[in-house]
Amino acid sequence: MINSFLWVDVTFWLYLTSCTFYVLYSFFYKNNTLGILGTVIAILGLATNTLGLVYRAYEAGHAPFANLYESMLLFTWATVLGYLMMEFKYKLRIIGTFVMSIVFFSILTIVWLLPYRYQNIDPLNPALQSLWLEIHVMTTFIGYAAFAISFGISIMYLIKNSVERGGNREGNLKGFFARFPDLNILDELNYKSIAWGFPFLTIGIITGAVWANYAWGTYWSWDPKETWSAIVWLIYAGYLHARVTHGWRGVKTAIFAIIGFLSVIFLYWGVSFILPGLHAYA
Repeated sequence: MINSFLWVDVTFWLYLTSCTFYVLYSFFYKNNTLGILGTVIAILGLATNTLGLVYRAYEAGHAPFANLYESMLLFTWATVLGYLMMEFKYKLRIIGTFVMSIVFFSILTIVWLLPYRYQNIDPLNPALQSLWLEIHVMTTFIGYAAFAISFGISIMYLIKNSVERGGNREGNLKGFFARFPDLNILDELNYKSIAWGFPFLTIGIITGAVWANYAWGTYWSWDPKETWSAIVWLIYAGYLHARVTHGWRGVKTAIFAIIGFLSVIFLYWGVSFILPGLHAYA
């Protein structure tokens, strides 16, 4: 029987295969076929990821954003879509080695590591029955996806910067490093990813506040997840401020972006499992 779990399982194997081809492409730098296969399979994975979300919505009778399992499916979907848009625009397939690795470990977490009780379709909590919630989750996770892409690019920046500082200039880079873009290009793509994701995070926080007022009668209650959302917002606002007004570039902004995404991970996983609050179900 075809159901959402089947499509998610297929998506898992497609993302694993895509990630493998991207990694091979990065090492065998004279073989473009490996990269093309990585891209094609990522597109197929995006299609089955979409079907998984659609089937989940059909089975649940509501938008598939109500728990950890569903929102992580949305995260992988948005991250792959955002990455493919970047690949097609900038022709930098090597970035897929890092971004698809993040995607693979994300879907590995929900398919193999997340307890089954978080995958169940349960009756929807009355507090979750709101269009504001759907907008809140959708926009927030689009922002998270952009930050995941910037995280992968930042790792690339630090690796290439370290190699070049060690005496291996661009003309001498071989193998794994041969396909890495220029540092200035990586720095600019890092900035564009965050500049693209930050408005979505902002909209997500605002619509979350509206939803909170609808559900609990207050716009802000300093719930742990609300507090950490504000912290994440301040980190990325600080990144944009430092870059635009103070001209920060390079290693400093790459580290800034990495800290930001690590904060996102703690916001989503650490707060959900460690710190009790109104978002305990999420």
